[in-house]
Amino acid sequence: MGDNTVRAEPRAVAARRPALGTAKSAEIFTRIITHGPVSRLDIGRLTGLSQAKVTKTVSPLIESGYVAVGEHAEHSFPGRPVRPLSVVPRSMIAVGVKVNEGEIFAVTVNLGNEVLGSTRRRLRSHDPETTIAAIVASVDSLIDQLGEDAAHLTGVGVSVSGDIDTSTGTVRHSPLLDWTQVALGSELEARLGLPVTVENDVRALAKSEHWFGVGKDANSFAIVTIGAGIGCGIYVNGDVVVGSHGVAGEIGHLPLASSDAICVCGRRGCVEAVASSHAILEAVRRGRSEPDLTLADAIRLAHEGDPAAVDAFERAGTAIGAALAATVNLFGPEVVVIAGEGVMDYDLYERRFREEFLAHAFGAAANCRLVVRRHTFTDWARGAAVASLREAIAVSAGSHVE
Repeated sequence: MGDNTVRAEPRAVAARRPALGTAKSAEIFTRIITHGPVSRLDIGRLTGLSQAKVTKTVSPLIESGYVAVGEHAEHSFPGRPVRPLSVVPRSMIAVGVKVNEGEIFAVTVNLGNEVLGSTRRRLRSHDPETTIAAIVASVDSLIDQLGEDAAHLTGVGVSVSGDIDTSTGTVRHSPLLDWTQVALGSELEARLGLPVTVENDVRALAKSEHWFGVGKDANSFAIVTIGAGIGCGIYVNGDVVVGSHGVAGEIGHLPLASSDAICVCGRRGCVEAVASSHAILEAVRRGRSEPDLTLADAIRLAHEGDPAAVDAFERAGTAIGAALAATVNLFGPEVVVIAGEGVMDYDLYERRFREEFLAHAFGAAANCRLVVRRHTFTDWARGAAVASLREAIAVSAGSHVE
């Protein structure tokens, strides 16, 4: 950031981490988080461990207040009452922050996936220094709101669009923010005095979906987000896919659009160049020679049947449908969640989207279940918080656990 950066003193809040010890302990703890209340017998079935081993592993978590034993016995077999295990939601809390071009959203989330507090802060500029200062102010405000529960804070998660090196907390390149090689994680840790996890925004959403959404019971899934950008988070083989270079799932930059469409990344023909909210708006403005139109205007015109507006949304649907077909052809997910702020206008491009998807999905890949779900910016911030909680558990186990 530069030698003249003024840093605030880190606040006196210590991060709380469960003492898990092993990756297997983390796996059992995660199963309780995602499937609880759950019996020891069912945990054994899910993990392949004996009931005695499960009991031995869970006991320290119960003693430390991370896991609770159900007060009322339930019967799974005749004569064998079981007392289900569940997490203590307030035992771990994280702050999640979603960074956008003109504002940031921040929330506090516990292990039960409950939003405890939230804040929204406008940015006068989205340069790194201004954004970091706003993140610090938002985190401080939310920690103050926690009161005594701040003792259960495990860390802070921050989600940003673009190419993110999660291992170092570096934003290598975010076209939306025009950031390159921003050491976001280390700067925030220095100012907050807390562990900070920086993650690609769609990948963070996929991690949240894996724990608390369709991913709980699916062996594979994808989440495709439509809005300011077009992104994709992929879960397969027990992992949210990162890729060797940290840019897996960037379907917004597949070259499936016309070569005359210039993307914010500087390349031509990207899906995002015709299907992002900004690209759709610019196409309608050009088509009507009205440079002052808003996105709301473009949506209204499309609903009214204006040719320029209808064409812009149909071009978007064509590109997204082709990109989704390519995705399911490559790894064959059980389900795809179509999410993001752009799905509010899904009806405007659904026909072309589904036509293009069915035209290019190969064989049984076309049977992939498509689920449309609106995600608010609070949901995006919650994804960042879940990414932080997952990292806290992984660090406590001394391994990387998804």
